[in-house]
Amino acid sequence: MENLLARITINPEVCNSKPTIRNMRFTVSQMLELLASGMTNDDILKDYPYIEKKDIQACLHYASFMANTKNILPLTK
Repeated sequence: MENLLARITINPEVCNSKPTIRNMRFTVSQMLELLASGMTNDDILKDYPYIEKKDIQACLHYASFMANTKNILPLTK
């Protein structure tokens, strides 16, 4: 099985070092925002033909990895 996290890249020359999908100018946070807005995987794949299903899975896996931390700081408004 392909290592999904290998699809997530951090490159100082792409999107200011934000985590992106396969070194493209499509960030993990953009993908998470689309999913949080209610778009389905099929909607995303239709609207963004250069995105693959494994890219969506990789973003979710990356987000779960980042959320699984030992230190939690409260969000302030």
